Amino acid sequence: MFRKIMMPIDLGHTEKLEKARRTGADLAKQYHVPICYVAVTAATPGALGHNPEEFAAALDAFAKSEAARFNIAAECKAIVSHDPTIDLDSALLSAVNEVGADLVVMASHIPNIADHLWPSNGGTIASRSAASVFVVRSN
Repeated sequence: MFRKIMMPIDLGHTEKLEKARRTGADLAKQYHVPICYVAVTAATPGALGHNPEEFAAALDAFAKSEAARFNIAAECKAIVSHDPTIDLDSALLSAVNEVGADLVVMASHIPNIADHLWPSNGGTIASRSAASVFVVRSN
């Protein structure tokens, strides 16, 4: 049914994404498909790496850890952006096509009043991507 799952991941908050991580892994097992973990970073130094190469290495280590933990095939794609906050949606939409994903599994936040003014990342991906999108509530 599905060929590849893409999962956007925030390496700084992986513990808050546990439900989505488990959901993605369960679907990967069920359909015998790989997950591609995608993360967006800036070119400037940050808490997760002094440069994009260190960030990519951290993402690769995370993907390998998830593969071993859930016994699934996993890969990753690190995306470097001038401003990840502004570019996140467009970077993720591009990544869906670049990695060949036909299913995106991503965590969501609890909706609030701001969602009436600005769409959520999951809502944007779902409305603009040809891939199916499974938005997982963390709570």
